[in-house]
Amino acid sequence: MSHQRTVYVVDRELASRRLLTAHLARIGAEAWPFAGGREFIDILDHLMPALILLDMDLVAPGGLEVLAELRHRRPAWPVVATSAAPEVAAAVEAMKLGALDFLEKPIDAAALAAALIPAWGKLEKSLEQNETRRLAEERLGRLTPRELDIALVLFAGHSNKAAAHQLGISVRTVEMHRAHIMAKLGVKTLAEAAVLATQASLARSAPAAPAPPAKLAAPPVFLPRRLAARSG
Repeated sequence: MSHQRTVYVVDRELASRRLLTAHLARIGAEAWPFAGGREFIDILDHLMPALILLDMDLVAPGGLEVLAELRHRRPAWPVVATSAAPEVAAAVEAMKLGALDFLEKPIDAAALAAALIPAWGKLEKSLEQNETRRLAEERLGRLTPRELDIALVLFAGHSNKAAAHQLGISVRTVEMHRAHIMAKLGVKTLAEAAVLATQASLARSAPAAPAPPAKLAAPPVFLPRRLAARSG
């Protein structure tokens, strides 16, 4: 492991927190322990992105309540749920709320390490996407409001002539702004500029953009094998 990684251990049992802290230390990770969900939620806005080991047996608020709060406020932070007496229904609900895995306590080091690998991969991908978005937004921020309006129309696939008609300006004005847009963004083609807009989540607000696809049904929830066996 090239650098130390942080894991927030939210667990009501002192012995469990100590065990998980020891397991994490062996694989080069640093544990930040929390004895309750309220303690963790109250400080959430001051924490850096990290992986979370969340005890589903928490009380007031319960594990599922904390998980729902995390899904609302920190959806990109991977969560591995844990429980001393896991139930299939609880596991299904936890994974519907975004938990990546569900581990039965006491958790052995090998099972923990196996669960953390994909969780860290997800976190790193999310952080990379956030940085890409930030850089794209920074570049798009160089445009004036008028240039941004014109850019969004062009990103929607309109020609200079169609953009001019839609915005009520001359083709020459669109061409002039288009040249300024390309220069400010440091790109050579409109396609490159459109990629920046997509990365900055701006393309979706372009005038006359295609309607979003119909909402898809929620994907099926796949239980960890040991819990799936119990439900059979």
